Amino acid sequence: MASAAESLAANMNFSVFSKASELKSRIWFTVLALIVYRVGTYIPVPGIDPAMLGEIFRKHSGGIMDMFNMFSGGALRRMTLFALGVMPYITASIIVQLLSAILPYFESLKKEGQAGQIKLNQYSRYLTVCFALAQSYALAVGLENMMGSQGSAVIISGMFFRISTMITLTGGTVFLMWLGEQITARGIGNGTSLIIYAGIVANLPNAVGQTLELGRTGALSTWFILLILVIIFAVLATCVACERAQRRILIQYPKRQVGNKMFGGEASHLPLKINTSGVIPPIFASSLLLFPLTLASFSSVQEKGGVLADIVTQLGHGKPLFMVLYAAMIVFFSFFYTAVVFNPVETSDNLKKYGGFVPGIRPGKNTADYFDYVLTRLTVLGSAYLVAICLLPEFLMSRGAIPFYLGGTSILIVVSVTIDTISRVQSHLIAHQYEGLIKKSKLRGK
Repeated sequence: MASAAESLAANMNFSVFSKASELKSRIWFTVLALIVYRVGTYIPVPGIDPAMLGEIFRKHSGGIMDMFNMFSGGALRRMTLFALGVMPYITASIIVQLLSAILPYFESLKKEGQAGQIKLNQYSRYLTVCFALAQSYALAVGLENMMGSQGSAVIISGMFFRISTMITLTGGTVFLMWLGEQITARGIGNGTSLIIYAGIVANLPNAVGQTLELGRTGALSTWFILLILVIIFAVLATCVACERAQRRILIQYPKRQVGNKMFGGEASHLPLKINTSGVIPPIFASSLLLFPLTLASFSSVQEKGGVLADIVTQLGHGKPLFMVLYAAMIVFFSFFYTAVVFNPVETSDNLKKYGGFVPGIRPGKNTADYFDYVLTRLTVLGSAYLVAICLLPEFLMSRGAIPFYLGGTSILIVVSVTIDTISRVQSHLIAHQYEGLIKKSKLRGK
């Protein structure tokens, strides 16, 4: 009986999906937009020697460039049109979001609703262009200074190369920003997140191929490869469980009488996620920690030796100092960003304004203190979960010869984007079902 019911539900969902023309057009638009993005990751920047560039990237692997290359879908390693990816846009959006919690002007814009959000988005775009120009210029200068066994990766150095690189990479970032907004508006899911997701997933076949090749040649044992697969599936299952986990606080609304009718009296829930901060803490922590390591790899600090060389060595992947600082920064940014995105006092005031209250808690300050109490304990669990997810791949990379960059941030992004996209598809299907029922009821009413 259960299997028959499941098959009937699956057939119903399939029939609804086949009739949901709007959903199909949104999915096709998303797929075509992501194909355009992937094509752009293979269009090279003028004036680059690909052979020298590949050699230089292998020499400077292990720093922040590996993480940025993962987010750009390999475009940074190939130095193509989308080498910067959407990271400048993400950084600008996070900074504007932080400013909206610190500066009164940005805070007032946030409270203005749709009009204020349009202005904040405009500031994010302007800041994105500034970040892209600065990062593209730094990348052009860095490429000119990087030397391989047979010379520089730049064919003809000079101001013309720097300006052309700045225009090309900034234009690529602005195009990706626009493409992400179009996917959000006309496609399915969050456009920026899907672009990062596509870049991460695009590297999976290459990583699997490298692992199987090492297993074939005997560089990695079969048991170690199976252990990696088991750990990856266990981490994915843990991420799914923790990303979907919520603490639902009961909110009660009082009954009120208007004329001869009674309104209100219903109950709802305020969902608080265990991981309220999302993937922001690992991104910030890894960027801050790997940035000094990347600068040191471009200079001769480690060749000269001394105290700085010892510190740089301890900041490498899998080292004790790196592990401790990484965990501490993840915990700090988890609490900091949670405090930015969720304001207990503001939430309590909004509930009080509309007559809502938590049963057993007095409205106002007591409700705000209760929200802060619950959120603090949830953030402790969420930060511990993030630390475990992010440090386990670092431990595996330091102890085993994994032939690809395995980061906790990439796993979190893949899981969260997949969950969000599936939820949006289900919402569209449910909305289409309700529209069909309403049309049928109107026809029968006639």
